[in-house]
Amino acid sequence: MKNKLTNQQINIVKEELLYDGFMQLKKLTFDHLKYQGGFENAVQRELLIRGKAVGVLLYDPIQQLFVMVEQIRIGALEDPLSPWVLEIVAGLVEQNEQDDEVAQREAMEEAGAKIRKLMPIQEYWASPGGSDERIALFLGVVEANSVSDFAGLDSEHEDIKVVKLSRDEALQKLQGGHINNSMALIALQWFFLNEGQLDFKDF
Repeated sequence: MKNKLTNQQINIVKEELLYDGFMQLKKLTFDHLKYQGGFENAVQRELLIRGKAVGVLLYDPIQQLFVMVEQIRIGALEDPLSPWVLEIVAGLVEQNEQDDEVAQREAMEEAGAKIRKLMPIQEYWASPGGSDERIALFLGVVEANSVSDFAGLDSEHEDIKVVKLSRDEALQKLQGGHINNSMALIALQWFFLNEGQLDFKDF
C-alpha cells in the first residue's frame, strides 16, 4: 500500500511494516474526512495484508450434491463444535492469476474436482475493520462421482477430507449452525435463495 490521498477524503500519513511472513501486518496512521465536516486526524490502525481470495461452492446438479471440504483451522481451536471446519474450496489469488484460474486450481488441489461451469456469486470484504482480504465467490458445477475422498498439498501441510452433502443435509447443517464460516454461509444461502434461477443446461 502506497501513501495516497483518495478523493481528498483519506490521507495516509505513515505506514509501518510490523511483520512480514505468510501474511503481512502493517500499522497505518491516517486522516479521514468526517461525515459532519472536518477531519479526524492521526487515526492509527493495524492492518492484516491478505489480498484477494477465491471461494467456490462445488455442486453436482444431476445428483443434487454439494462437494465441500473439511480441514483443521488454527483460528477455530476454541470452537465449541470442532476446530475441523466444513468449508467450500478456496485459495489466495497469486500474482498474475485470474479469479477463474484460482477457482479451477483450488478445486483440483483441495477436492480433486474439475469445474465444468463457473458462475459468479458475490464479492465482499471479509473483515474490513482489520484486514484487506477481499473474497470472490463462485458456484462451480462438477461431477460428484469424480472427486477425491481426501486431498490437499503436502507442501502446504493440507490434510483435507472431501465431504458430499445432499441439499437437505446442507440445509440442515446451515440451519443448525454446523456451517459457521463466512464463505460457506454466504455461498449456501445464495444458492438456496437463487436456485430456481440457476441455469445448468450446459452441464
